[in-house]
Amino acid sequence: MTEIGVLVVDDDFRVAGVHASYVERVPGFRVVGVAHTAADAMRTAEETEPDLVLLDEYLPDAPGSAIIRTLGAAVIVISAADDAETVRRAVALGAINYLVKPFPPQVLADRLTAFARFRQQVDGDRRLDQNAIDRAFGALREGDSSAGALPKGRSAVTADAIRDALRSADEPLTAAAIADLTGVSRATAQRYLSDLVRADRVELTLRYGSTGRPEHRFAWRGR
Repeated sequence: MTEIGVLVVDDDFRVAGVHASYVERVPGFRVVGVAHTAADAMRTAEETEPDLVLLDEYLPDAPGSAIIRTLGAAVIVISAADDAETVRRAVALGAINYLVKPFPPQVLADRLTAFARFRQQVDGDRRLDQNAIDRAFGALREGDSSAGALPKGRSAVTADAIRDALRSADEPLTAAAIADLTGVSRATAQRYLSDLVRADRVELTLRYGSTGRPEHRFAWRGR
């Protein structure tokens, strides 16, 4: 299967760069363009013919959702807006998924991987029966988060330790700080934190340092 081309659209140049870097880390995906306005997004989509667009809702010249149908590609809307009306509008206009900013890299990676599985199951010109269509749409949803049981391979002891560290903190913590507090590796802490963000138990914020690189900080939502 050929690589899946992704167009990243965000009015913030730094955020667009961050999202593009997330995409480039996922095997089988490549960034074919970056745009910062609705007009630029439509022009770049026409030139590059992406398979998938990561589309910011808040663009300076038009809402991202307003151009979904003009892009000729599957669209995942990315927005700071978490109100039901905006989500409904995005889905009604054709978005296949919706991500609320900010989010850890793994959240986007999961959705990209699920999209790749969907594409694989509907690849070619063959006819699909209902079971095949159901399997394809099921694959598309596999990347979505769940607030239920721990994902496969996770330890309840580690999960509890990370939750306790977050609950007792007086301020948002980085993954490195949580790793130090709980005695796990930074990579392990990041995986568990991504689970908690997807389950809406932890709030993720970004802070830009002097180098311009974003620092992820995590805080318990108090629920």
